[in-house]
Amino acid sequence: MSKILVVEDSQAQRQMIANLLTNNHFQVATAKNGLEAIAKAKSLQPDMVILDIIMPEMNGFELCRKLRDNPETWNINIVICSAKATIVDRHWGFRNGANAYIGKPFPPEELVDTVKELLNVV
Repeated sequence: MSKILVVEDSQAQRQMIANLLTNNHFQVATAKNGLEAIAKAKSLQPDMVILDIIMPEMNGFELCRKLRDNPETWNINIVICSAKATIVDRHWGFRNGANAYIGKPFPPEELVDTVKELLNVV
């Protein structure tokens, strides 16, 4: 079973995404900010991190860079899921190492399909 770390400062959004993924047979852990996410990514070694951009303490672009720059986490799939979804935001997301970028609000199947595609899950 694939492990996914959901990083979102909004408890409602974090729980909604976690429930969606759990209902689609993924093992899910959560973090409410980038600092917590780095620690959990190192200890849990998830297959994927889904992260928001606008968060306290460390934004999603910084988190993405830190995950990519760390030998323990560089190979984790990263999906940015954010209301910041302009062309420029997407450009920066991919430039900082994201594998996919989903704008909020999103249809649930878009997130699930993206996760399955990146993790090669049928």
